[in-house]
Parts: sequence; structure tokens; C-alpha cells
Amino acid sequence: MLKFYYSLAPNPMKVALFLEEAGLPYEPIPVDTRKGEQHAPAFTAINPNGKVPAIVDGNTTVFDSSAVLLYLGEKSGQFLSTPESRGEMLSWLMFTASGVGPFTGQCVHFKRYAPETIPYAVNRYDYEAWRHWKLLDQRLAGRTWMLGDRYTLLDMAVWGWARVVPNALGDDAWKQLPNVKRLLDNINARPAAQRAAAIKDRHAFKTEMDEEAQRAMFPHNERLKTGSTAAAR
Repeated sequence: MLKFYYSLAPNPMKVALFLEEAGLPYEPIPVDTRKGEQHAPAFTAINPNGKVPAIVDGNTTVFDSSAVLLYLGEKSGQFLSTPESRGEMLSWLMFTASGVGPFTGQCVHFKRYAPETIPYAVNRYDYEAWRHWKLLDQRLAGRTWMLGDRYTLLDMAVWGWARVVPNALGDDAWKQLPNVKRLLDNINARPAAQRAAAIKDRHAFKTEMDEEAQRAMFPHNERLKTGSTAAAR
């Protein structure tokens, strides 16, 4: 059975949604990132980058959420684009992976978790997060899904990050992103999305952002304590 290494962060949740939508049997294996389990040798043997999600499907190991989505889509033959729209799907999937996710994540980081407030960083990442989300909103204007009338793994990728928009951009963000909100609501209403969201009840992840969690999730801060700028080992 396929093994799914996950946490409740946006990227693993995309994969959880696909697995539920496609009806693929899987074993969920929690990786508690606030306890540092992503850095354990047993997990870095699966993903050297020490991040979730990752899957092990027989003799095949895949990490990075976009790679996992594409692998599962091609393996199952489900939730793919048409041949004619494959270029659009790949373009917007990589846009989400390289722009929406990183800028939204860094926006949250510098607003909530940085050890000091850095106005330049807060402004840069808030601006770029908004810019990317507004481009997605424009894309969805007049379309039910990112590729029109066809629900695909691309929509699942957007859903993963859309769930955290209020946390990143504020409670009023949906007023400026009505089309993204519509997509989020449409997916949330799907039984598969409800099953995916319920994965949170399978394991009690650590919620405290204490010193242990800070070391596990933000190891770069250790360099500040030692005054070293040497590469992490």
C-alpha cells in the first residue's frame, strides 16, 4: 500500500485531497515537524530535503507536492488536463509551487514567527503574496476551475494554499479574492475534501511553537546564536 508522509501544512494537504478524490488506498504516516521528525535519518532517506509531503509507492519514492500530484495523476489517470490544456496546467501548477506557496509561506513567517519585525521583509512578502493571489483570482474570473470546466489536480494545489489565505493576508482578504474563495468553497463542499480535512483527527500533532519547535522549523536561527554564517550541516 502507498505510504503517505504528511503534516497538516498546505502542501501535504493537497496530496491528501488527491488521494481521497482518486480513491487510492494509502497509509498515512505523520511527520511532526514541530518535533523535528522531518530531520530524522529515517525520513531524510525518503526526502533528503527534509520536508513533507512524500510518498513511497512500492519501489518508487516521490517528494515535493507538485511532483507527487503529477505522479499520482499519471499513475491513476485521474484529474489530469486534456492534452490541449496540459501546457496551461503545468504553467499554473509551477506558478503555484514556485510563487503562491513560497511567498504566502514567507508572508506568514515574517509576520508571525520572525524573531524581530523587519518592515522590509514584511512588506516584500505581503506584496508578493497579494500579487500572486490576485493573478489566481483573475485567472478564475469566468471559470469554474483553473482550467475551465475540468476539475484537476491543479485546483487541488490551489486549494491547499487557499485554506490559509486569511492567516496570511488577513480576515478581510476574501473581499479582494472572490473567485479564489468560490473555488475554495466549491472544493470544501466535496466529500473527498471533507475526508482529507479529517486527516487531522488521525494524529495529534504538536501545536506549541516552543524552543524545540523553533529549532526544528527554523534551524537558520541557530546561526544567529553562534554568529556563524557557515552552511548548515
